[in-house]
Amino acid sequence: PLAMVNDFLYQLQDLDLTAIGNSAYDLVVMDYSADGGETGEFTATQIDALRHSPGGEKIVLAYMSIGEAEDYRFYWQDGWEVGDPAWLDAENPDWSGNYKVRYWDPAWQTIILSYTDRLLNAGFDGAYLDIIDAYEYYSATRPTAAQDMADFVARIRAYARARDPDFLVFPQNAAELARIVPGYLDVVDGIGQEDIYYGYEDDDVMTPPTVTAALEANLDLFRYAGKCVLTVDYATTPAHIDDAYAKSQAKGYIPFVTVRDLDQLTINPGHEPD
Repeated sequence: PLAMVNDFLYQLQDLDLTAIGNSAYDLVVMDYSADGGETGEFTATQIDALRHSPGGEKIVLAYMSIGEAEDYRFYWQDGWEVGDPAWLDAENPDWSGNYKVRYWDPAWQTIILSYTDRLLNAGFDGAYLDIIDAYEYYSATRPTAAQDMADFVARIRAYARARDPDFLVFPQNAAELARIVPGYLDVVDGIGQEDIYYGYEDDDVMTPPTVTAALEANLDLFRYAGKCVLTVDYATTPAHIDDAYAKSQAKGYIPFVTVRDLDQLTINPGHEPD
């Protein structure tokens, strides 16, 4: 099915499943819950209807952060603070309520596997894993940080595939792990990359060409391995949107340009899903 994907939607907030289903997007990356928490979890009936929707068949991936803990998720407990539990680390200064985690800790991994169970129960086709680049935060003090993250991704995929042999795993960012960790390409089905053409320094600002070239070199490793490469750029200027789509498609990637809040069903004029 991934070979048939040539457009995708990335939206995490203000989800309208009917409107998304009426769109012609081939692949959808969304939150597993309408409000991010347990009370808003989408049902298997809703996800199945989205997969087989009037706009066409869709692959539906659920966003799941594995490198940070989020205080609005089902697993969060009152009284938690940095250092208690032991795997809970510093709060992200740019995202209130998000906390670094020692992702190699078995207790944290157990939480994520229970999160994966919820995705499987709801019938999602796969998981879109975020904060893979958390390994960089720990690399100075933990020599195995990159390998630990790759092993964690592999564990999630193996766990999910024990229940659903077709379950897909897409990490977001940290494409350099394909170079750093042997075998990483074997445990993912694709990758999402943010800010490759616009948004690296600021939204609607062109990413420095040297950064783009380095990102493309890493993403090409995925493409040459037959993996699906999704690019996400943050821009609203029509010329910038057109440029991002043209550059991404020229590389054989699948582009999407939207706002960073990821709260819109964005359909860019001239780049409508077909």
